[in-house]
Amino acid sequence: MIDSPHVIWDAPDSDHPARRAGQVSMATVAKGDKDGWLALFTPDGIVQDPVGPSFLDETGEGHHGREAIAAFWDSFVGTVAEYEFHVTDSFANGNACANIVTITTTFADRGSMRIEAVLIYTVDPESGLLQSIRAHWEPDRAMSTYTKP
Repeated sequence: MIDSPHVIWDAPDSDHPARRAGQVSMATVAKGDKDGWLALFTPDGIVQDPVGPSFLDETGEGHHGREAIAAFWDSFVGTVAEYEFHVTDSFANGNACANIVTITTTFADRGSMRIEAVLIYTVDPESGLLQSIRAHWEPDRAMSTYTKP
């Protein structure tokens, strides 16, 4: 189990490599540690957040490789002032783990948004590094939860 005040884990827990990688990823994002987060990925890692075409990824093909993932951080992940991840269920098998999570994001203006998502973390079995993060969530649904301070 990861020790982070920004990751609430109310789900099954085990020492499964993909589950651990997901926990570390969430805690690293919550700390605002871009370099630490990038180091969690294989050189050819992929982030699809959300999966499919959206205003964050018009082609829906995801962000491939550390350079593209770094650009995604700069344009989206890093623009959030605070994150809280509340994981309510977790399914780990093979080299992947799917987590049911509510992500509360707070912006610099203190406005906030709640994202209900299924986050799927896949790891390289040899290195334990993330091969992919596939975040299944609906942008319109999340945007409808935005509240101003």
